[in-house]
Amino acid sequence: MKSLRLTTAQALVRFLTAQKTEIAGEVVPVFAGCWAIFGHGNVAGLGEALWHARGALPTLRAHNEQAMALAAIAYAKQMRRRRMMVATTSIGPGATNMVTAAAVAHVDRLPVLLLPGDVFASRRPDPVLQQIEDFGDGTVSANDCFRPVSRYFDRITRPEQIVPALTRAMQVLTDPADCGPVTLAMCQDVQTEAWDFPESFFSERLWTPRRIRPDETELAAAVTAPRAAGRPAGAARGRQRAGSRRGRRTG
Repeated sequence: MKSLRLTTAQALVRFLTAQKTEIAGEVVPVFAGCWAIFGHGNVAGLGEALWHARGALPTLRAHNEQAMALAAIAYAKQMRRRRMMVATTSIGPGATNMVTAAAVAHVDRLPVLLLPGDVFASRRPDPVLQQIEDFGDGTVSANDCFRPVSRYFDRITRPEQIVPALTRAMQVLTDPADCGPVTLAMCQDVQTEAWDFPESFFSERLWTPRRIRPDETELAAAVTAPRAAGRPAGAARGRQRAGSRRGRRTG
């Protein structure tokens, strides 16, 4: 099997640009762009990869993390969930600023891919700037705030983990039932680590909405109920209104 040696961030961006959908007969990218506020945790890895892919996945700079994530989900709503956007932030307060937007997307089932920077997987430089520590649990970071407001959450601590994680992310983002925010917390040192990714991982894929057929038993019951009604609800209300009008005129 052929492989490509890329950093985790490069592989992630290349995968995102290969995802397509069809709207009105035209094949277009699933991801229209990436909102970004760069800083400690995402500039050296994702920032570099996004710069090189700026033609295929435009980077949109913002001034507030919550606002840019809300703009991303507003775009998804406008596009009727057929297209969506990415949002990446630095570690710590930059990431937690997106939690409110993630909650909105979770409640409204709107797709958005959140890529907050995370701690060093190696733990060697810890503690680092803006890192929120839990001295009783080394696996906890600020990004755990996203767990209850994400349809799918994963923390990427090894390069090869993005292969199943991104596949699952796309399944959730494009599913009419499970649709909602996906959070992939990107450990900042892992973003720059290289791995031999299978070439097939970057093949173009067309995502189309999954249309679920109604249950035949429930549909038959819904059709039978009005036909079997002695006095259909609409006719009964009409007679009630007519009687009320006659009563007012008589009075």
